[in-house]
Amino acid sequence: MSSDTAQLIKDKLDIVDFLKQYVELKPAGKNFKARCPFHKEKSPSFMVSPERQSWHCFGSCSEGGDIIKFLMKYENLEFYEALKILAEKAGVELRTSGDRDFNATNNLYKVMEAAKNFFKENLTKSHFVNEYLKERGLKEETIREFELGLAPDGSDVLTGHLLKLGYNIADIEKAGLALRTERGTYWDRFRSRVMFPIYNHVGKTIAFTGRILPGNNNENVGKYVNSPETPIFQKSKILYGFHKTKNDIREVKSAVVVEGQMDFLMAWQDGVKNVVASSGTALTPDHLTALHRLADELTLSFDSDEAGQLAAERSIDLANSQDFSVKLLIIDDPKLKDPADVAKANPGMLKKLVENSKSAMEYYLHRYIKNIPSDLKLKKKNLRIMLSKIKSLSSPIDKNHWLKELSSLVRIDEKILAEEMEMLKDAPVLNKILENPDSAKEIEQKLSRREMLSQRILGLILHLKNDLKELEKHLGYFPEQYLNIYKKLTDKESENRQSDLDEIMNVISLRFSFENQNFDAESLQKETQNLLRELKVEYLREKMREMHNLIQKLQSDGDDKSSDEALKEYNALSKELQSS
Repeated sequence: MSSDTAQLIKDKLDIVDFLKQYVELKPAGKNFKARCPFHKEKSPSFMVSPERQSWHCFGSCSEGGDIIKFLMKYENLEFYEALKILAEKAGVELRTSGDRDFNATNNLYKVMEAAKNFFKENLTKSHFVNEYLKERGLKEETIREFELGLAPDGSDVLTGHLLKLGYNIADIEKAGLALRTERGTYWDRFRSRVMFPIYNHVGKTIAFTGRILPGNNNENVGKYVNSPETPIFQKSKILYGFHKTKNDIREVKSAVVVEGQMDFLMAWQDGVKNVVASSGTALTPDHLTALHRLADELTLSFDSDEAGQLAAERSIDLANSQDFSVKLLIIDDPKLKDPADVAKANPGMLKKLVENSKSAMEYYLHRYIKNIPSDLKLKKKNLRIMLSKIKSLSSPIDKNHWLKELSSLVRIDEKILAEEMEMLKDAPVLNKILENPDSAKEIEQKLSRREMLSQRILGLILHLKNDLKELEKHLGYFPEQYLNIYKKLTDKESENRQSDLDEIMNVISLRFSFENQNFDAESLQKETQNLLRELKVEYLREKMREMHNLIQKLQSDGDDKSSDEALKEYNALSKELQSS
């Protein structure tokens, strides 16, 4: 697939019209702005340019790009998946026969689909497994809806079936369906297991979870076997059932997060339609980002054992830091350990438990404070844990509320608790999880003063569409990268040609729009002149610093002649700076 095809698709689709399906865009001069869909924010920092057909967030996530990159990020898609969707919308036919990457990815989807159909067919033949699933509480329509299947016994039954269908062994292995032995033969990864297909956000089968069949008491065999990570499956990005429930989540602005597939299926079957499952893994920033586009509230459900409690805490702290309203689903009946048990034993009860969920901070108060030990050392430990939970909240209002609650509960002055809280270090785990070393803010901090001035000037040029020839006498003051951008702007032949400079030009243009929405043209013209003068001054200062270092080196080397010449140049620069 050529870059021309991608460009044709982008030319046929308007980025503003497309993005309106996902975010609420409001006019901002000649551009549009919105709250960023990729991170939580109170004031809009997400800018969209119809002229340049690009978008960029000037908030904490600092993401940006074209219409293809937006769809990839929003729906968690590979490039070719996103391009295919956009091609259909644009009415463009994709010619992919010569594209190795696309074909390789597409082959994996086809292999996974064929495997899923094989497992489904096998389930229809097994009365025993169907009865087992019904015993667990699953209805036939739920089994069909989520395409559950059966991996038969035998070392290479699936592999042999797929080979007969014409799929090559390399793709079968790459998809995580077969394992190569030391002898060079292949065994099925999944054998004698109930199979749960895992889908991406647009409903394509990308992986499987296989549960051991009842009656298998082999201690050397794991209860669950999962697909390995593959080119089409990254478990940290996938929530089980999200492709089915995302519209329900969007409608109620709330998501119920459970641990396993059975919990999900039974909850969904029992009427809790805004549910997803983390598939036994801890919630990740990618999971939360996907959910945050649709929901403001999370209700978490975890096992009541110690491992479950620790997992709950990690998820609560991470979600709190991203400004979710977090609740915890509490199952008080000791006979019922998880949502699946509740849905089976008492149909309709799960919805009530969701409605009556405790706030996460109430859960923490109960866990660490209400049964607080009398021992001063232990008391301080639990108080500091609680204070660290409050400190991790992103909202100052929430922090203030829960600090008051804690103060009232432990009868310690609120100011003392606040002082103690400020002394605590931020949670190191959260910092590591949430840090974004590639963010534009960090990049900007590394920019020199001259580079920052150059960006601002070019933003003005792009906005005002000045006669660029007026700036020719200042060209020598631009760093090389920005000089190349200037040359691109003045080169009529390259005006519509893609290059590696396009992305930075888009960012510069949108940043200008973001920062200067309320300034008139006359003010901006004056600003241009001031910035050009500052650019010259900064250039001269940089040159003087370089010359100063050179003079010191020449003097230490005993090169008096060169040192005198360098000193003359330094004095000339100083004189020019004074007159600027």
